[in-house]
Amino acid sequence: MMHSFHLALLPPALTLRTLRRGPRAAGLRHAECLALMRLGSPALSVERMQLRRLAMFAEWDDESALDRFLADDDLGRRLDGGWHVRLQYLRRYGGVAALAGLPVQAGRWDPEEPIVAVTLARLKLLELPRFLKWGRPVERLVARHPGTTFATAAVRPPHTFSTFTIWRSVREMSDMVYGRSAVPEAHTHTVAMAEQHRRDFHHESAFMRFRPLSEHGTWEGRSLLP
Repeated sequence: MMHSFHLALLPPALTLRTLRRGPRAAGLRHAECLALMRLGSPALSVERMQLRRLAMFAEWDDESALDRFLADDDLGRRLDGGWHVRLQYLRRYGGVAALAGLPVQAGRWDPEEPIVAVTLARLKLLELPRFLKWGRPVERLVARHPGTTFATAAVRPPHTFSTFTIWRSVREMSDMVYGRSAVPEAHTHTVAMAEQHRRDFHHESAFMRFRPLSEHGTWEGRSLLP
């Protein structure tokens, strides 16, 4: 099993079709297709759903299944012209039914090695005001954090939300999670976690750690891994 995360520029109509019906391919276990959004952007803004920018998070039988998809599938060839990273799964907190086969932990890591974090959540729509109130300060914290080399979020209406961040080290990511970073508003993530524990924003959610294995292509003219 392996995972990948993709970013690509697409015509809005193709993005909408992909959001409605994700890809199907031999060896593809599951795919989440979403429209990018800018972390920390105003709640009512075109930046909250960028239909020209598609993100896809996927689980594969193996690397050869991903290679075939990128070479032979119409959407795969579009994604192959963008950027993606291949990932080794390490750890999850929480869980989502679509990725039920993931063990809680599947590997070890060095606190100083780079790490990729992916969150995937199914939002309770009635909790949207609370989610925005407590979540947007965390978005701004992560987007500006010196420990990240890249941070973005993505959405698929009506209720699927994801974040994708690349960290210079596991230590810097953990410091952010637990409010130990020496940055402004470092406490916002711990405050939001406490509010979620008080009354969950989501039907289901997972925070997942991955080791980046290889980077392919560029995004907005640059590489993203440290």
